[in-house]
Amino acid sequence: MPKSRSSLLTRRGLIAAGGALSLVAALSACGGTDKAKDGAGDADKTAAASGPWTFKDDLGKDVSTKAAPKNIVAFTGTAAALYDYGVNVKGVFGPTKTADGKPDVQAGSMDISKVEILGNVYDEFNVEKYAALQPDLLVTNSWDGSYWYVPEASKDKIMKLAPAAAIKVGGDVSMDKALARTADLAKALGADMNAKKTVDAKARFEAASAKLREATKANPGIKVLVGSGAADLFYASTPKTSADLKYFESLGVEFVTPEKLDEGGFFESLSWENAGKYKADVILLDNRTGTLQPKDLAAKPTWAEMPAVKAGQITPRVTEPIFSYEKCAQLLEDLAKSIQGAKKVS
Repeated sequence: MPKSRSSLLTRRGLIAAGGALSLVAALSACGGTDKAKDGAGDADKTAAASGPWTFKDDLGKDVSTKAAPKNIVAFTGTAAALYDYGVNVKGVFGPTKTADGKPDVQAGSMDISKVEILGNVYDEFNVEKYAALQPDLLVTNSWDGSYWYVPEASKDKIMKLAPAAAIKVGGDVSMDKALARTADLAKALGADMNAKKTVDAKARFEAASAKLREATKANPGIKVLVGSGAADLFYASTPKTSADLKYFESLGVEFVTPEKLDEGGFFESLSWENAGKYKADVILLDNRTGTLQPKDLAAKPTWAEMPAVKAGQITPRVTEPIFSYEKCAQLLEDLAKSIQGAKKVS
């Protein structure tokens, strides 16, 4: 599981202090936002279906509603994936807006002015605003069997307001499986999977997968280290527990695998004195808001001495991918280009 922004030191982050929230007024309120428009399809298709709606999610739960969900609330990255298929949501939770008001990287192509932001950081979720949206369905990803970005402190209150569905993106799941399941969810919510944009995006993803496989064959032996920078620690990630890295590895990418993983089995925490423990030719560096980027890391002596850094072979890693074929195709294309042009320096 990727590290949360509120705490890069723990597996699930800090548990928000939970005070009793009064939901009576919120439950009787009528809320919502203007609907975003997207050329990929008609988001109002979710309202067209009649009769009960069901979906079996990746936590093994049969999620059902009396009718096709209209008021959908989602984790920002999941919402961004649904948006690429033409399915819009009313509210989001998770990194959506940066400090300067611009869309966070996890918001993808969404117009964030068209959604209600219930929480913008880890462990932040406004339950009263959520209730006011009169939600029919909550959707999110799951890295470890839990609902990503749903705070433990308020989880029970949140889950009482609407059914929840989760798509696995960690553990034994590879990117292709996470993509297929996200597409299944989009289809269930009314997306037209035969729309030209969607068909073209899937074809692009398949072509990009072939490009990455060709790049690893053409330039064998390139070692890739997946890292994330914080003020006091450098996190080296294993490729074994994240959907994107598992898929990249299946296409021939040779990753450096850290030896001593932290709780949860996602990464090894290294002090900056020991940040150079693992040698690599390319570094995939966490690009999430709140993590240190190359310009921020320049003053760290051990960072500057890493062979890949000296060679300028640093590639941004979208640590929490938007699981639409369109967005994941771009990740594959960028990685293929990086490996194809990399020199052996480790």
